[in-house]
Amino acid sequence: MSCPPHPLPLAGVTVVSLEQAVAAPFATRQLADLGARVIKVERPGGGDFARRYDTTVHGQSSYFVWVNRSKESLTLDVKSADGGRILGRLLADADVFVQNLAPGAADRLGLSAAELQARHPSLITCAISGYGTSGPWADRKAYDMLVQCQTGLVSLTGTPDEAVRVGISVADIAAGTYAYSGVLAALYTRATTGRAPAVEVSLLDALAEWMGQPAAYTRYGGTQPPRVGARHATIAPYGVFTAADGHQVLLSVQNEPEWAALCERFLGRPELVADPRFATGSARVAHREELDAIVAGRFAALDGAAAIALLDAAGIANAGVNSVADFLRHPALVERGRWREVGLPGGAPPFQALLPPADLSGVEPRMDPVPDVGEHTEKILAELGHGPQEIADLRARGVIG
Repeated sequence: MSCPPHPLPLAGVTVVSLEQAVAAPFATRQLADLGARVIKVERPGGGDFARRYDTTVHGQSSYFVWVNRSKESLTLDVKSADGGRILGRLLADADVFVQNLAPGAADRLGLSAAELQARHPSLITCAISGYGTSGPWADRKAYDMLVQCQTGLVSLTGTPDEAVRVGISVADIAAGTYAYSGVLAALYTRATTGRAPAVEVSLLDALAEWMGQPAAYTRYGGTQPPRVGARHATIAPYGVFTAADGHQVLLSVQNEPEWAALCERFLGRPELVADPRFATGSARVAHREELDAIVAGRFAALDGAAAIALLDAAGIANAGVNSVADFLRHPALVERGRWREVGLPGGAPPFQALLPPADLSGVEPRMDPVPDVGEHTEKILAELGHGPQEIADLRARGVIG
């Protein structure tokens, strides 16, 4: 007889979030995955503008449905006196407050970390900004691609002839991930010491951390890593090669035993192991063009399946270059049951979403529906003691949607 699943780790934790776009919603969705109650405060009328980024997922935004499942949506004009009072009552009972408002907006609303913690000493605040809340760039707006440019990431990505952005919202994802881990650390600190530390994350700082290797390479090497497309700037051979049937395969050789195995068991050229042009990692990078030509010649004599079979037998890491459609069918996801159905608002069919990447033994992550804008407004206000007539009056005056 199987044991029932354990309670979700954050059951009983309440998060109130003034959030929009990707970074903060991604942070709070991960808290919701672990059982936190996340009350998403949205503008009356349209709600989070990310709801209208596209209409691809059964009429819903692909961005929005990805980062907003398992939440409750409350529409509230927080700039109004009544809206401010309602938000204050929510925060009085909350454990965490997350916001990624425009620069200075939280301060103007009386929602800075200092003000909130003076009123609610046990409340953990989390502010997500573009360039930090202090310093010369504090007042600048920041979107994902702007931060990719500011950190130098775009200068590393692409081909020698063209720099390109990373194809996902990597700055937002980095910031949301660090905000999530920061809130978890703050919850642990509060539980063990009674102190509720404020958390602050900027998109710039989050992506700057991910730029650590190229930063060190550039500072101490004198030049930044070159743009090399699907090859690796500092390791060779490491890149995409085309087999005789047109199948593209990426291979990676990262140490001397792998180099020897590639030469002896895939290339059939054991004499290359000690060739001074290729005998060390630095030498292989310096002679990348010659080396890649040798590897490409071997691929040209094989079809894709045969090339992959030889690489696997030699213990060389490799992968077919998948499209996104290929990724959706990846056996390591499909056969392990990583895709789950998540409900959508308005009676739309459910969509397929991935389980959170961190598996906790005995814990089934929460995969509840994506809320419609303002779907839980009346329920939340009723919990705060507002009667039907009062709720109707708030709606008539535009305080709620």
